[in-house]
Amino acid sequence: MGGVLSTASDKESIFARDLHFSDEDFRIIRELLYDKTGIALSAVKNHMAYARLAKHVRRLGVANFADYLALLRSEDGAHEWEHFINALTTNLTSFFREQHHFDILHQHALQHADRGEAYRVWSSASSTGEEPYSIAMTLDPAVRSGNYHILASDIDTNVLKKAAGGVYALDRIAKLSDQQLKQYFLRGRGQNEGMVKIKSGLMRNMEFRQINLVDRSWPQLGMFDVIFCRNVLIYFDKPTQAGILEHFAQYLKPHGLLLLGHSENIQHITDTFSPCGKTAYRLASGKTP
Repeated sequence: MGGVLSTASDKESIFARDLHFSDEDFRIIRELLYDKTGIALSAVKNHMAYARLAKHVRRLGVANFADYLALLRSEDGAHEWEHFINALTTNLTSFFREQHHFDILHQHALQHADRGEAYRVWSSASSTGEEPYSIAMTLDPAVRSGNYHILASDIDTNVLKKAAGGVYALDRIAKLSDQQLKQYFLRGRGQNEGMVKIKSGLMRNMEFRQINLVDRSWPQLGMFDVIFCRNVLIYFDKPTQAGILEHFAQYLKPHGLLLLGHSENIQHITDTFSPCGKTAYRLASGKTP
């Protein structure tokens, strides 16, 4: 899951605040975040928002949050938006999270890959890369021709950079099999002891791009056999969810699948998709890209 808000409490206490942070400042932050990303920041996230932004505000030498928000909205503050969004989003993920989706992907690839064109999968909230690399480890044995392509996107540029690097601490891969570790990872030595790196062969069919799912128009991405968008929609209001789902439909092949998170039920939001498995959806009858 990438580009969503943390549910964990941030450690910086309200009692440690040295910067003025008013209810109006928090209201503006919620409004700006929603306008830029579609994420509806809960009213109870006041302390989290302060903790996430305060360090950067201090680093800028700005006296208070009102001045920071004024800078953010000025012409001189255009470069600040990337940090603002990155600071207020977090990325909870792991390799092969919700295993049933990768079982579904494996079977779907066996049925639809190797038909003369690349089998294409979009990890639309790829976070630090565990999801798209899990997709690659699933497709590698299923698509014997090797003719597949994975698009990994996220709104957060920091996590995209980490994902593209493919370097992880050993504890992140603890649940993978010995065969997967041997086939797809290199162990670090010396100063890189305790780390692993994805082998270049697993990266060869992967592309990383920053994409904001609530943008009115997306880049020309082509059509996909499977789209992953897991545990992301829950952070948007229903109109925004509906808009993203309609957008996904335009990028999905007729036989394609949309895979959502375990807590996301879209049946009362759109009639464009119909369920076809555990949190798996396909284009409803009569709906075509």
